[in-house]
Amino acid sequence: MAHDLTPAAGVGFFAGRHVLAEFEGIDASKLDDLAFLHTTLEDVLTQAGATVCDVISKQFDPQGVTVLALLSESHASIHTYPEIGSMFVDIFTCGDTADPELAAALLRDRLGAREAHINTVHRGHKVPAAGVVA
Repeated sequence: MAHDLTPAAGVGFFAGRHVLAEFEGIDASKLDDLAFLHTTLEDVLTQAGATVCDVISKQFDPQGVTVLALLSESHASIHTYPEIGSMFVDIFTCGDTADPELAAALLRDRLGAREAHINTVHRGHKVPAAGVVA
């Protein structure tokens, strides 16, 4: 079945980039600081062009933090493991206003991760090149 890839007025393409990352070698105190992580995630997403609608977070006992950001472009999350200085990062954005790779790089740098594994998965339909009619 062929799909019409031309979006309706005001609607974007059914396409997005999903960044999946693991950061290691991070100071445990940063990974267990809910307020710092909440603010930092919101800041890097905004710097990367995302529109943050809401951010919620949860401090776990005895340690660890999860932060979830609802974006106009989709979502982002972090899950920390202070006991081993590591965290998982998930940033998915649709459209071309936000740059999830930039958000991940900014987050890596703000946390001072010594090691980072960052992968991008392209989801949805392939977006036609500018000026090309599908």
